[in-house]
Parts: sequence; C-alpha cells; structure tokens
Amino acid sequence: MISILVIGYIITSGLAFLGIIFYGARPSRSLSWLFTIVFMPYIGVVFYVLFGMNKRKIKIFKLKETHRRRLYDGQYDTFDDQKPFENFKSKKKKKLVKLLINNNKYLPYKGNRVEVLQDGQSTFSSIFHAIKHAKHFIHVQYYILEEGELMDTMFDLFKEKIKEGVEVRIMYDAIGSFDWRRKSIKRFRSIGVNICASMPLRFGSLLFSFNYRNHRKIVIIDGHIGFTGGFNLTDKYIKPLSDMGIWKDTHLKIEGPSVDSLHKVFIKDYYFASKEDILTDKKYLPKQDIKGDSIVQIVAGGPDSDYAAIMQQYIMLINLAEDYICIVNPYFIPSPQVLTALKIAALSGVKVKLLLPEQSDSITAKYSMRSYFQEIMRAGVEVYLKKDGFLHSKLVLMDDEILSVGSGNFDNRSFDHNFETNVLIYDSIITKDMYKVFKKECDESIRLDYDQFLDRPLQDKFFEGLARFLSPLL
Repeated sequence: MISILVIGYIITSGLAFLGIIFYGARPSRSLSWLFTIVFMPYIGVVFYVLFGMNKRKIKIFKLKETHRRRLYDGQYDTFDDQKPFENFKSKKKKKLVKLLINNNKYLPYKGNRVEVLQDGQSTFSSIFHAIKHAKHFIHVQYYILEEGELMDTMFDLFKEKIKEGVEVRIMYDAIGSFDWRRKSIKRFRSIGVNICASMPLRFGSLLFSFNYRNHRKIVIIDGHIGFTGGFNLTDKYIKPLSDMGIWKDTHLKIEGPSVDSLHKVFIKDYYFASKEDILTDKKYLPKQDIKGDSIVQIVAGGPDSDYAAIMQQYIMLINLAEDYICIVNPYFIPSPQVLTALKIAALSGVKVKLLLPEQSDSITAKYSMRSYFQEIMRAGVEVYLKKDGFLHSKLVLMDDEILSVGSGNFDNRSFDHNFETNVLIYDSIITKDMYKVFKKECDESIRLDYDQFLDRPLQDKFFEGLARFLSPLL
C-alpha cells in the first residue's frame, strides 16, 4: 500500500514539476510552487492544480468561456456610434489611452458627470436613490452579497420596482458570495429577480475555474447611471461587525457616455453566466446625453484577456508620473514589474506615497505587504498606515491629472486571476480634490519611519519572510 502511494506521489509530482517548468509564468512563482509540492505531498499538487496552474498557456485547460468571450467581442462588443475623445494635448494621456485601448478595447469618452463616493452611507444612499427612480431595468453585479440591512433594503426596493414593470438582474460570484443563503436567493427569485452566479462551482469544471473569480462591483440603472468601485453589498461598510470596525472604501457614480462601456462589461459577464443573449438588444444601450465635463475610460481585465490590463494600467501610471503618484490599496503585494516601477519612480525624484491599512482581514496578506516596506522605503517611497477601520479602497492618483478608482488590487490575483474593473478619470479638478482627501488621510495615519522599521521584532521579520515566500501564490 505504501509503495503505491509513493509511486502515485512520484507520478503526480513529476507531472506537476513538468507543468511548472514548461508553463511557469515567473521564476519566483514557479520556485514557490516547487517548494509547495515537495513539502506538502499530494496536497501541494492539488493546490497547484487549483491555484497555480498557468491555464492561459496550457491549451487543454483553457476555460471554455475564454474562447467564447473572444468570439463575443467580435460579434457584440463593438464600439457603437459614440464618438470617442481623441484630442488629448498631454502626451502622457495619449500613451495611457493607447495602451488601454490595445489591452482591453474600451475607449475614452467625454461628457461624463462623475461623483466620488467615500463611505458606506453615502454610497448606498446614492445607489438606492437611483434604484427608486429606475424606469426600465436594474442590473447588479457584486463579488460579495451578504445578508443584512443593505440586502433587506435592496429586496424591498426590488419588490416595488418589479411591481412597476422594471426588470431586475443580479449576478454574484460563487466564491465571494458563498455565504449568501439559498433561502435568500429563492426569496429574491420569488418576486421576479433574475439571478445567476458568475463562475459557478460545478464538479466538472472545478479544477479549471475555481481560482478564476469575478471581483467586479457594478450597478447599472436604465443604462444611464452606473456605479462601480470597491464596495461590496455587505453591512461591514455601515456598522462595525468585527474588531476592524467599519470598512472604508471608494466608489463612483457615473452618468454620461462612459456608462455604455461599464454596462458592456456587465452584459458580457451576464451573457456567459446566464447563457442568455437578451441583453445584446440595443434597448439596453440607450443613446447617452452629455452630462458633465469629465473624460472617462473603463479598464476591464481578466483571465480571458491577452494582457494583464490592470497591472499594465498601474505600471503605466507609475512610469508616466512626473510630480507624484499616490496609491491607496488594501492588498499591496506587487509583482516584480510593479515593484521595480515604484522604486524607479521614487529614485528619479517622483513623490511616491502609499496609503495602506494597518489592519487586514488576512494575516498572510498583512505580513506579505509588510515584507515589501523596507526595500521601497529605502528607495524613497513614503508608506502610511491607516489606523481606524479596514481600508478597502483601490485608488491611484497621478500628477493632479488622472484618477483611477476600481476593484483592482495590487496583487497577483487581481493582475492574473480575477475579472476586475477600474475607471480612469482624466479630470484635473476631481484628481486635485481627491489629492486633498488623500493628504488628509495621510496626516491622520501612521507614517512609517525607515530606521524604526529596521528595528522591528525578529518574529515580525520571520513572518514577513514566510509570507513574502508565499506571496506569488496569493
């Protein structure tokens, strides 16, 4: 019996080793997986298949949806008759726009009104107000949907709107919303809400899709109002449900031509989650009016993309910065490319500031983030830790010119495995206003001192080193 287990271990480990050697994405990540397989017999192989296998390169393991999504782009996701904004005077903006068009296809449009929402009460009050005034349809997509006051309010609103003839659709991630009870889902369906899971957990495709999650947060009202950003539908944003207090986040309300781009992201996801093509009807992409002065471009990245659009967006913003680059993120576990870009920017005289949470909902992520502090501070990067509540915002501000808000974290999961959506706002007024908010937050946070950080306890250094080793697997 023991010999059979040993032979089985040798065969499975050998196949996993070959997969890592032939299809490994990065040496550091490959090395981490090699050690995992060696020191965790059998379990390490299972973890590698679930979380580490580079399925983009191994044709036999490619998601069926990947090919179909690309066909969808050619059949449905055309650029319509809206005229994109092309008259950028800034070379920086031209380069960024060109990159994003090539790696994720969405164009910049002018004439948008953008409102930045910075706490749970204002965000959900704005969303619920828009839902109350919906006339035709309401489309909702969240990574996390949890039972609580917010969900009960949404249920009551949907019940009234459906009585008025408004179509309501909800899409949720099967892992992120794993705790959403079937009884509650049936309750929504009983009043006429169409509900589907993005990347559902099915036995036949579990090994190939488990690690690919839909992390987007999108609400579309009548095709004219769009909400997106970092907020999930959970009461953590309106009341303290743990020792981390009330979660802090940032969201956007968008009106104008760029709502079409955001809605197309939802429509594409819904098409593959529900197998329905009803949303390809033109009535779901109504003609947009000019609502404001902001130029907005949507960035959508995922495992079906040819390029890591979210990571490329962040690197380009860092590389283009001349005065400052400010980053707010809850999971700062940068790829080698992002890490190098940040150090080059700081060493070349650009003011690089990071605002990160002092607390984290993941102990591994916390120590993994801290493992990067010493080398980036040595290069001149300023690191601030937010003291109160869990900071969940994903922001990038660059040179009083460009603001990025969205769902994309600075980690391998957002860069390679998750479906994410960011919004680029080419508006100096909004960016300057958010920079003031950023500076205020930094003033109220803890700025790490390089020399003091060097003297941190030996046990912290040990856990950081261990977490750093595991960071390519996160």
